[in-house]
Amino acid sequence: WFGPRNLGVRLGRLCGGLLGPANTRHRSLTTCIDPSMGLNEEQKEFQKVAFDFAAREMAPNMAEWDQKEVFPVDVMRKAAQLGFGGVYVRTDVGGSGLSRLDTSVIFEALATGCTSTTAYISIHNMCAWMIDSFGSDEQRHKFCPPLCTMEKFASYCLTEPGSGSDAASLLTSAKRQGDHYILNGSKAFISGGGESDIYIVMCRTGGPGPKGISCIVVEKGTPGLSFGKKEKKVGWNSQPTRAVIFEDCAVPVAHRIGSEGQGFLIAMKGLNGGRINIASCSLGAAHASIILTRDHLKVRKQFGAPLANNQYLQFQLANMATRLVASRLIVRSAAVALQEEQEDAVALCSMAKFFATEECFAICNQALQMHGGYGYLKDYAVQQYMRDSRVHQILEGSNEVMRMLISRSLLQE
Repeated sequence: WFGPRNLGVRLGRLCGGLLGPANTRHRSLTTCIDPSMGLNEEQKEFQKVAFDFAAREMAPNMAEWDQKEVFPVDVMRKAAQLGFGGVYVRTDVGGSGLSRLDTSVIFEALATGCTSTTAYISIHNMCAWMIDSFGSDEQRHKFCPPLCTMEKFASYCLTEPGSGSDAASLLTSAKRQGDHYILNGSKAFISGGGESDIYIVMCRTGGPGPKGISCIVVEKGTPGLSFGKKEKKVGWNSQPTRAVIFEDCAVPVAHRIGSEGQGFLIAMKGLNGGRINIASCSLGAAHASIILTRDHLKVRKQFGAPLANNQYLQFQLANMATRLVASRLIVRSAAVALQEEQEDAVALCSMAKFFATEECFAICNQALQMHGGYGYLKDYAVQQYMRDSRVHQILEGSNEVMRMLISRSLLQE
């Protein structure tokens, strides 16, 4: 069912039964910013499935999830039924086996319904991919199937209170004692912290620097694993963020992913895809914000005429549309480069992440401005897209780090 070939057709048939006729809001744009441009028929089909799911299951609940800080487990499991719990995980462990470009298309569409929830789904997918790509067959078949169905949820644990951008300086230790590692330390800003079932933890098993870091899976309920208070955030409120704390936490050696000292490499390879995923979530927020702004300009009147007649606002809308299309193109180009393992893939992923997250936030911010006072009210969704997309410039590697990676690639030539 979840095989890569003809997946979109199968998903489309499934959603026709589950969701009924397609919501047309996402398709009411002019062709110049049509998100299906350049996609093949299969990609258009599962893009439509994702748009429909976003419009029916996510968008109507987005504001409530934000205001009440709801972690929408049931809705995410519905998304997993459509293959979105392990989009680029191999099919033999329940994944959909799709490409990085396919994944970007799906996450962009889902993010129009709720950017915060989609961002968590993207992190969950990154975790599942890391186990699928670097784990043993036994580990893959143990952990990946319940992650792909979202029976279990996953969190990525790299950042610490004293090591953010300088991830290689992390201090959480894992000392081997017999057939277990004993973990001590803490991780900060962990999406899904306290709610997730699986924690992909980067910890120090050796000496200083990146070569002393290993990757270990820690399951919720393990003695010595605890969580900090739930953080109060500007956005991303449909997913909890907590510190993850290890105090003499004993984890089987069999839960180590890859070999000792391979953890930093695994973390960085995971983040290359994670950066494409988060950039795609920004695309969805910007896409939705442009639609909302266009519709607002048509109905809101000032000085006896619709705002849509104002040439300055027309120019602003044109700028927003151009920024969106340019961002989408660079993200999709980077996704293809990563899929094909091109030599410049890391630099292109960094470019896509920093460019798209900054441009798309600017789109969302401008959309709020063009709504005037209404844009600042929580009754209007545009403010939530702006809040939920702001953090994308910080996480998965800050945009300052992205610039460092790009310049390093250029200067090494």
